[in-house]
Amino acid sequence: MGLDTGEIGVARETTSVEPISAAPVPAHLDEWERRALADPNLLGDIAFAVGGPFHVMYPPRVRGNIDGFRAAFERAGVDGVIYYGKKANKSAAVVRACAESGAGVDVSSTGELTAALANGVRGDDLMVTGPAKSDELLWLATRHRALIAVDDLGELERLDALGGSARVTLRVLPAGSASRFGLTDEELEHALSALGDLDSIRLEGFSFHLSGYDAAARTVLARELIARCLHARTLGHPATTLSIGGGFGVDYVPEAAWTEFTERVDRRWFHAGKSFESYYPYHFPAPGPDMLAAILAHDGLADSLRDNAIRLAIEPGRALLAHAGFTVFRVRGSKVRHVDGAPYHLLTVDGTSLSLSEQWFESEYLPDPLLWPTRPGTATPTSVGAATCLDSDLLSWRRIPLPRAAAVGDLLIYPNTAGYQMDSNESAFHELPIPPKVVLHDAPGDRFRWTLDG
Repeated sequence: MGLDTGEIGVARETTSVEPISAAPVPAHLDEWERRALADPNLLGDIAFAVGGPFHVMYPPRVRGNIDGFRAAFERAGVDGVIYYGKKANKSAAVVRACAESGAGVDVSSTGELTAALANGVRGDDLMVTGPAKSDELLWLATRHRALIAVDDLGELERLDALGGSARVTLRVLPAGSASRFGLTDEELEHALSALGDLDSIRLEGFSFHLSGYDAAARTVLARELIARCLHARTLGHPATTLSIGGGFGVDYVPEAAWTEFTERVDRRWFHAGKSFESYYPYHFPAPGPDMLAAILAHDGLADSLRDNAIRLAIEPGRALLAHAGFTVFRVRGSKVRHVDGAPYHLLTVDGTSLSLSEQWFESEYLPDPLLWPTRPGTATPTSVGAATCLDSDLLSWRRIPLPRAAAVGDLLIYPNTAGYQMDSNESAFHELPIPPKVVLHDAPGDRFRWTLDG
């Protein structure tokens, strides 16, 4: 066999064996993403200036997602409030977009709380969640009049000891759940009894969080919490707020592509025969605001909320970041490897899988990356490795059907990574710098300007 070096920086081995390529999983792209990819200079200029991998954020998309959830509340005639789950992305620009749109922020640490305040979110628009909150976090939360989701009975005693006044919800442990979060029925009764003697603490309602993406299950539990609110009112508590947490699905890829992948997935599609037990549901038929609408419509929940003057709070993270950003790596090297006698390319890029945090969940980020610049070529099955000395550090074990062979210096763009992928798991391993976030701003002439995230 001979070597074909028709593309600079890539050696391709010619063969008569059909390459083994995974089924394509193309991502939905927003108009702003297409504009950015079509710009002949934008991404290349940013890559040159940054000198390594980077994340791109587009805050107007966050504002659009907030508007979508708000419209779902309005159509249902429900008093609703949106808290952005800040753990999903550390970007200051996202928090600023929430402040500008009148959305609140859900925080779980003093760092998240102070960052939210620094970017314009008012204290009354903060919700503080998480287990065993530090005294410092509770003190700051009470000072700024944040709503605190109480996770254990001891937090009530500590809040009372701080003096001042506190606004709280009681987090409910769903029946049959093995979660370490929330209060049991017995603990809730103790809390209601204790709150009767604590004038400094105002019970504003109840909250819960469910794993998974079942709209009906959220409706069922929400109706149970309405009953809890009504019971609390008989004891003299205002109890006017109910939070159903987050877990609103995001639609990353078309249904047909997702069905083909899930029905045909084969270990031979992955480098070294890698397999995963599960994947995030990258196709979601009723994402974000549509899922909220389904929750409100099921079993008359919207009517019950209105009839009992209860405000519904939600805490979306991933869904507020849907299509609001992507991640860019530069190709540093390419090797040809074989499976069952068929060739595929194994790239090395200038970042690590720590910047695609799905590996954290022992799974793989599946929406196909895009190769930039766009030019003609032959479909080339390609896996993507990282710039570390770890054999297990791959961004894409799957042999992705790239439209051409990637060359050294090309950019590889992973779409729709703003929700949890960008920085849940990043570290300066090998003393590599953590990829910066770049914020795009609309400019005259259908162009973008960019700045580094604050």
